[in-house]
Formats: sequence, structure tokens, C-alpha cells
Amino acid sequence: MASQMSLKIEPKSLVDAVTERLEAAIIAGDLAPGERIREQTLAVEMGISRGPLREAIRRLEGRRLLERTANIGVRVAELSPQKVDQILTVREALEGMACRLAAERISDEEIARLRDLLVSHSTLADVSSGEGYYQQSGDFDFHFRIAKASENEYLISTLMGDLYDLLRVYRYKASTMSGRATAALEEHKAIVEALGAHDPERAEQAMRTHVRNARIHAQMALQIRNGVEELK
Repeated sequence: MASQMSLKIEPKSLVDAVTERLEAAIIAGDLAPGERIREQTLAVEMGISRGPLREAIRRLEGRRLLERTANIGVRVAELSPQKVDQILTVREALEGMACRLAAERISDEEIARLRDLLVSHSTLADVSSGEGYYQQSGDFDFHFRIAKASENEYLISTLMGDLYDLLRVYRYKASTMSGRATAALEEHKAIVEALGAHDPERAEQAMRTHVRNARIHAQMALQIRNGVEELK
């Protein structure tokens, strides 16, 4: 039996890199909602074979960022403006509750890490220029960390499961509206201050305000996009 140290890791590492590249392109809109994924074109553009690309596509299908339709192929997943509004309305309540619980349970060390995270966000070129506010998934995502800090497994699985990754597309779209990236960063800071004060009421209201504003701006961004598409 081969030792773990002798096993090759390059193929897995390549798939991870391709998955991250595709994810970032989807979130940023380089691969737009509803756009068809053309494997050969993407493989050439990325300088890779189609094997790792197909595995990356399968992973993103599992995370519902991509969807496969019979006789059409794979496309970037898309939500209607109505569904975005409905989901974010529900998430306003759920994320508010997660933030309330986090205020009661979060450690000083995690508060410090959240503050450091926001400092790193403030140095991002897109945020400082007001062009957008992109966050990587997992521990790099502000909302993900707060959900985990709630220590409520049912709440965490609900928030981090159903359409979590796909909603990041629309959160990013909201952040590209004029002035939104700067405002979102300030709202994040207000949330952290409430968490640091261990004030559940203030923390919940700060998060609700933030998600509500994101929903409003996402609607505006989608209306603009849809208007542009109608003119084509």
C-alpha cells in the first residue's frame, strides 16, 4: 500500500484551482447568469485539458452555481428577480437571528479576526474604488463566519446550504451599484461593533439592515441588467 506522502496531488490541486477560477468568474459576472458553459472554449482559454474542467463543473453543479439541462448542456444558474427578493427577505430574518445568537456566544478572538477580515476587505481594489465587494467563500466570507458563530447547527445548515453560493452572485451584483461597496463595508463594521459589545438586539438590527439594503440594491442591479438585455 502506497504511503500518503507518495500519492500525487497535482490533478486534485489543478481541479481546485479551476473550480476557484470558475467560481470567481461566476460571482463577478464574467460568466453571466444563464450563460452556456462551452467546455472546449474554456479549456483553451485556461490552458488546461477538459478532464479537470469537467470535474470543476461537476463540483459547481453540486453547489448549484451551474445547472445541467437536457439537450442544452450546462449553464450558469440563474434566479429571477422575484426569487432573489423572496430568498433575501427570508434570509433577512434568518441572518438577523444568527447575528443575535452570535452576539451572545462569539469569543473576543473571533471578534478580533472579524475586524482583521474587514481591514483586509477595505484594502481590496474593487472595494476602495467602489466597483464591488467580492468575498471568497467559506472562512473568507463575513456572513459565513457570523453564521458559524451562532453555534446553532440547524441555522448554520439552512443559511450555508440552500442557494448560499448562488446568492453570493446577487450579493456581488448589489455591491456594484454606485456607493454600495463602501456602504456595505460600513454596515459590516457596524455589525462587528454590535457583536463586540455582545448586544443581541443591536446586532440583529444591524444585520437585518445590511441584508435589507443588499436586497434593495440587488433588485436595482437586476432591473438595470434586464433593461439592457431588452434593448439588445
